[in-house]
Amino acid sequence: MAIQPIRLFGDPVLRTPAEPVKDFDKELRKLVKDLTDTMMDAPGAGLAAPQIGVGLRVFTYYVDDQLGHLINPDLNLSDECDEEGEEGCLSFPGLSFPTPRAIRAVATGFDMHGEPVTLEGTDLMARCFQHETDHLDGVLFIDRMDAAQRKLAMKAIREAPWSGLSAPAFKFSPHPTQGKAL
Repeated sequence: MAIQPIRLFGDPVLRTPAEPVKDFDKELRKLVKDLTDTMMDAPGAGLAAPQIGVGLRVFTYYVDDQLGHLINPDLNLSDECDEEGEEGCLSFPGLSFPTPRAIRAVATGFDMHGEPVTLEGTDLMARCFQHETDHLDGVLFIDRMDAAQRKLAMKAIREAPWSGLSAPAFKFSPHPTQGKAL
């Protein structure tokens, strides 16, 4: 098991868009395993590579007993939105807020072996695909809130026991990222 430290809100890696995966190799498979182990240990519904300091477009998910991963995702979203769905994030421990998201999502990308994958999800699964893909774009769920809700969220973040903690010490990733990891 290779559990990695999860980067918290305020760490610049969470605001940096991730690079597409080009090499579907042993290091990528290790990254997927590290993400999966870390997500399951947390526990969480999803985890994106930037959340463990790796700037590559990879995420894992565990929703409704479905465990998986997606590499270089592309989303197609429904027009119908869930305005009131609660959403949390492992980079914001212990906090959750209503965050508007599309109710249905189709995610396309690749598995760790480079094979094409199409995933369809509604409700929580669709929310997870959107949340994790946002991480890969340097977007956080608080960015999706209206101004009033974001103000309440920021107050809760400032009052959280982990708020104001220094960012984790810089540690080189065991995964080759051609200098893209922060």
